[in-house]
Amino acid sequence: MLDEANLIFEENFAADRNIGKFGGELIPDGANVLTHCNAGALATGGDYGTALGVIRGAIAAGKKVAVIADETRPYLQGARLTAWELMEDNIPVTLITDNMAGHLMKRGDVDAVVVGADRIAANGDAANKIGTYMVAVLAKAHNIPFYVAAPLSTIDLNTATGDDIPIEERDRREVTHVRDQQLAPDGVGVNNPAFDVTPSELITAIITDKGVARAPYTESLKALFD
Repeated sequence: MLDEANLIFEENFAADRNIGKFGGELIPDGANVLTHCNAGALATGGDYGTALGVIRGAIAAGKKVAVIADETRPYLQGARLTAWELMEDNIPVTLITDNMAGHLMKRGDVDAVVVGADRIAANGDAANKIGTYMVAVLAKAHNIPFYVAAPLSTIDLNTATGDDIPIEERDRREVTHVRDQQLAPDGVGVNNPAFDVTPSELITAIITDKGVARAPYTESLKALFD
């Protein structure tokens, strides 16, 4: 069991490095890259991550890259994890609230968006932390490339579209409270889906450990497995 666990870790480590290499080639020198939630080393068990692995891959290739991190309400993974992780690596990072992304895009402060994924359907629809779909729509409106970074194991060719991906509903207290501090009135109704699905037509490319897939994803994603 220990040997198998070490093998899984080594495969994950290598996959993240490959994602970083393939994705890093897509990021221009001097870019400001927006990311949503945490898809870094803390989320993957290695030292690179997926979405943040793309950032690290670009920097390893000699490029200067700065990151804009959405706070990622309601659980604040961007504020608590992504910002800390990037600062630990001395990668320039600016933290913003989730509702500031459109303003920065309109101002020309975002050159690319890179996010992770928890599950990718056969047609390229990608489920990720709630709020990702909103960022993708904004990126499309401002002609900013929107990349999804994930290992091949995240792609489920048996799931036809994102409509078939179940969405978890989380504890209402994550919305009404920040830790133990209640912000909302007692008894208010709460909707707290943990994820949303970004349609494939909003995704510029899907960066995997086996290469970069582009539309039509039903063909390019399947080809990666071949």
